Amino acid sequence: MKRVVVTGMGAITPLGLNVKDFFENIKAGNHGFGTISKFDASGYKAHVAAEVKGFSAKEFMDFKAAKRMEPFSQYAVAAAKEALEQSGLDMEHEDAYRVGCSIGSGIGSLDVVEKEYSRLMQKGPNRVAPLMVPLMISNMAAGNVSIAYGLKGKSLNVVTACATGTHSIGEAYRSIQAGDADVMLAGGTESCICPTGVAGFAALTALSGSEDPDRCSIPFDKDRDGFVMGEGAGVVVLEELEHAEKRGARILAEVVGYGATSDAYHITSPAEDGMGAATAMKWAVKESGAAMEDIMYINAHGTSTHHNDLFETRAVKLAFGEHAKNMKINSTKSMIGHLLGAAGAVEFITCVKEMEESFVHVTRGLENPDEELDLDYVQGKGVSMELTYALSNSLGFGGHNASILIKKFNS
Repeated sequence: MKRVVVTGMGAITPLGLNVKDFFENIKAGNHGFGTISKFDASGYKAHVAAEVKGFSAKEFMDFKAAKRMEPFSQYAVAAAKEALEQSGLDMEHEDAYRVGCSIGSGIGSLDVVEKEYSRLMQKGPNRVAPLMVPLMISNMAAGNVSIAYGLKGKSLNVVTACATGTHSIGEAYRSIQAGDADVMLAGGTESCICPTGVAGFAALTALSGSEDPDRCSIPFDKDRDGFVMGEGAGVVVLEELEHAEKRGARILAEVVGYGATSDAYHITSPAEDGMGAATAMKWAVKESGAAMEDIMYINAHGTSTHHNDLFETRAVKLAFGEHAKNMKINSTKSMIGHLLGAAGAVEFITCVKEMEESFVHVTRGLENPDEELDLDYVQGKGVSMELTYALSNSLGFGGHNASILIKKFNS
């Protein structure tokens, strides 16, 4: 199987519109939470979100093209631009049919659904916007990135709810391993902080009802009461090692393992024993050839819901046994909330940056770990730490489990 490396990264997040700004805020322990400003949420059960701030599509892409995209697609195109620029990939010197795209969105555009349904009800079926469908459907993130940058290879839209970003990167990794592509732009994107999105997740009792932006997303804490909805995108350039070396690319990290399983248990709750997630982690590590004891850090799914944090902790203990107590585990969602389909991709980028800078960030807001949550969740402040490996977990509604293992590159 071919070796796969990371040569570029791009991010649009509630803590910055590029990877540098995003990770500087992560290192500082800042958060991106605030009162919802996109609509009047005063009558809703959730009032706090992690919104992208200051984003102007025309600064990242052709303005006319941007008008034919919803924010989830715009974020993906913008993140892909940064990732491609860092990678130094020149499409004029590439076989475009060997450069693909695997960028998923868990939901697509609920905004368009709301707007056009209202128009349908008020003005009739002949007044629905002609572009409603291509603006709405989730594959348009991958489609627009491919169009914007001339990527003619395999184009995928993996949709596995909150595991979308990690599965998208994992499936791109598999595509390169198998020889289907030399290069894949991979990641996830989401933007559904809107009435339907907030009302729907709140009805599931999945969202935090906290009014305090400083204490709303608090993974592993006994006072946690749900996740905070975020938005944004993360895109990485994955490349076959020899291809990257041949063109003199700077290699940021290597992807060495990927595990994907299903709980086959419940439409929203993870399996209580954690077996599905544990198996995904074990498979990712096994593929790499590393020992379980070699893995010292996990970027957890860590949503700040009761079930996820408890059952993911059980999964880590099941996978790693007594070694779990020696590991550092944190949740990036403690600072940017849950980016849904984009979460795993932004967390993958976080892992690469932590590996580069030998720093594991704090789980912000964690003050009183819940009973049974007795692992080292990096409470209080981040820690300086050399990382050879970083394991990132994502667990999606429907029982979708994905774990991806990154390694510091060694030729």
